[in-house]
Amino acid sequence: MRNRLLTLLAAVCLCAASATAVDFDRFFADSTLRLDYTFAGNADTQAIFLDQLSRMPHWYGRRARLDSVAVAGDGTVTVRAATTGEVIYRHSFSSLFQEWLSTAEAKNVSKSMENVMLVPWPRQAVDITVELRDSRHRTIASLSHRVDPADILIRHIGERHTSPFVTLQTADDTLRCIHIAYVAEGYTEAEMPQFLGHCREAMEALFSHEPFRSMRGRFNIVAVTSPSTDSGVSDPGAGRWLNTALGSHFDTFYSKRYLTTLHLKRLHDVLAGVPYEHIIILANTDHYGGGGIYNSYNLSYTRGNRFRPVVVHEFGHSFAGLADEYPYGDDDPRYFPDVEPWEANLTTLRDFGSKWDDMIPAGTPRPTPESADSTVHTTRVGLFEGGGYLSKGVYRPVQDCRMRTNHVGEFCPVCRRAIQRLIDFYTIP
Repeated sequence: MRNRLLTLLAAVCLCAASATAVDFDRFFADSTLRLDYTFAGNADTQAIFLDQLSRMPHWYGRRARLDSVAVAGDGTVTVRAATTGEVIYRHSFSSLFQEWLSTAEAKNVSKSMENVMLVPWPRQAVDITVELRDSRHRTIASLSHRVDPADILIRHIGERHTSPFVTLQTADDTLRCIHIAYVAEGYTEAEMPQFLGHCREAMEALFSHEPFRSMRGRFNIVAVTSPSTDSGVSDPGAGRWLNTALGSHFDTFYSKRYLTTLHLKRLHDVLAGVPYEHIIILANTDHYGGGGIYNSYNLSYTRGNRFRPVVVHEFGHSFAGLADEYPYGDDDPRYFPDVEPWEANLTTLRDFGSKWDDMIPAGTPRPTPESADSTVHTTRVGLFEGGGYLSKGVYRPVQDCRMRTNHVGEFCPVCRRAIQRLIDFYTIP
């Protein structure tokens, strides 16, 4: 009963917040301010540097709840009116740089990585703050700077020279929808028909899962035909380096199947002028792998029988901020007993009341023992130990889920609710 009351109060607060919401047209124009940053440092010290500012035509993000975030993420970009200090836009994210900080390499060397943020184009001068947080939700780096939209050194991109793209699906309301762009990686010009076929396969895989299936009309989807000189994807472990559109490669952080790109500026240059906010990169390779970073991008291999589940799983990361629910070795913990994960589908029990406590049937054992009955593996909500790469101390909602294994055909009820709430956050006025 207490959790139902909390849910009701949260809904009332959301309605109250909407009543005093930031007026998009008052503060912003229908364009995008692209912010290029460099995140740099090592395991001990981190810093953020401003690189470049750009203006792109049209704004493809949300136009309501501008001063709120639906998912905490590992970092936040906050836009304030320079004259009053009022928060007029906030957006959360995660980054490959922050993930790298937990590796052994970060203890011995300093590195820098590109990152790109998109915010609506301000009508007047604004103060922008970017913050990075660690696994304990502590701020580890912060940068504040002013942007004057009249600055003549802000470059204009995507107005006359736009990458060719194909519209795969038009949303019911293109002003209140979620814009997804598929981007070709490792496909030559002659292979673009294959890329478009993979895009349609990935799109149908996504919409075969709830709640995406029921809310298909809220998504606008395009495919960007960005050609590569070479066919395929770089595989450092095999000594194979290729000239591709986005310079992606396997063996990220020396993990064989981890496929990413570090060239975020190049990626967003390709997308300039294209209707996009969320990005799915399809890589022309049969080598199993991929990666998904919350509010950054999703990258997936395509030529294999696990392509469909992998691209959907990685979208669970990049779009919804869902965590991996499998153990992967206990020697590199990212979750701690005294800190509640921000991801909706994991808990350390530190603040379980904010998670799926209200979805567990009365009488269910806690922790919940696993069952041999496969019919309940994806539907019986409980408190199953093991997740977030750890076998102990971290709990997941169900025995199996799309965020745990490839052979499961659906997201669990907790993940579905998290995705549903996020779709509503983006699309309901």
